[in-house]
Amino acid sequence: MPILETPFARLDLIRQPEQANEPLQAFDAADEYLLGHLYDQGLPANARVLILNDSFGALACSLAGHATVISSGDSHLAHLALTKNLQRNELWEGDVSFIPASEVAGGPFDVVLIRVPKTLALLEEQLIRLHGQLASGARVIAAAMIKHLPRAAGDLLEKYIGPVQASLAVKKARLLLATPVDKPAPTSPYPTRYRLDGPSLELLNHANLFCREGLDIGTRAFLPHLPKALGDLRVADLGCGNGVLGIVYALSNPQARLTLVDESYMAVQSAQQNWRAVHGDRQADIRAGDGLAEQPAGSLDLVLCNPPFHQQQVVGDFLAWRMFTQAKTALSKGGELWIVGNRHLGYHLKLKRLFGKAEQVAATPKFVILRAIKS
Repeated sequence: MPILETPFARLDLIRQPEQANEPLQAFDAADEYLLGHLYDQGLPANARVLILNDSFGALACSLAGHATVISSGDSHLAHLALTKNLQRNELWEGDVSFIPASEVAGGPFDVVLIRVPKTLALLEEQLIRLHGQLASGARVIAAAMIKHLPRAAGDLLEKYIGPVQASLAVKKARLLLATPVDKPAPTSPYPTRYRLDGPSLELLNHANLFCREGLDIGTRAFLPHLPKALGDLRVADLGCGNGVLGIVYALSNPQARLTLVDESYMAVQSAQQNWRAVHGDRQADIRAGDGLAEQPAGSLDLVLCNPPFHQQQVVGDFLAWRMFTQAKTALSKGGELWIVGNRHLGYHLKLKRLFGKAEQVAATPKFVILRAIKS
């Protein structure tokens, strides 16, 4: 694996989830550029540094021991990667504090380092939360690979922080240097809400939610075909997002015992609030996690899933395949995995290979709803 070498540290880093023969590295030129710039500008030993959206811990691990480091992001997998990479490089875990994006990191911060996220709404919410959290003379530096750096990212920095200067490009990476100025306290447009027609529900969505402004078309195709009146089954909504699949399933299955899990902290926060709004005090296990990795084997009867087809900017079905494998392990004999997927992804063949038995429940011109049974 490539080694990250900067003036701060020499690190052997891994991604999460781990894959055999991993084709991608856990850092990029934007991480290297950002760390090199920070070193050149000088970092006081007692500085409080906030790092936002550090995908696999490259920035936090590099600065561990050089400053007081607080890392915040919306990915449970990123948090897991940070923990593993601190251990892997024999760094003291106490040198870095992690704050989920569903919580507010308290300042004052002398330096804020930002990896520009794929979802600009998340960046906007993070910048809004920086109001009143910056120390006098604080530096705010955002970084990204140029192909993943929209102009709107600089506009948001200027709107919420202050004037922005773009760096020269280095190895196809760029920095955005924002100079903080006094601004009125901003009002966040998040969370947003939208309504479902059938069943009639209003759902809340925090900033980093996929399809935050309305129900995604895959889930829309899935909802009418959710199984009903199945009794007290143990059911998981895997990759739950705002919780819509689990919440709607629970309406038609009042005795079911629900687990809702997602790797996004803001998704879990949204699902928890939506569950309470619809089901009140009815018990459910709603948590952030690495899919069903922590679910005991054979402990579920049914898994519902609208699998993702990307991790950050990386597109592929490796996450979906991993979720299917986790579901098979977590299901009891005769248990079922129900999914919705784009027709062209060929999930039917993958599920048949994995489970031995898979069938189509329903279809639209774009999507298929599939059911796989654990033998």
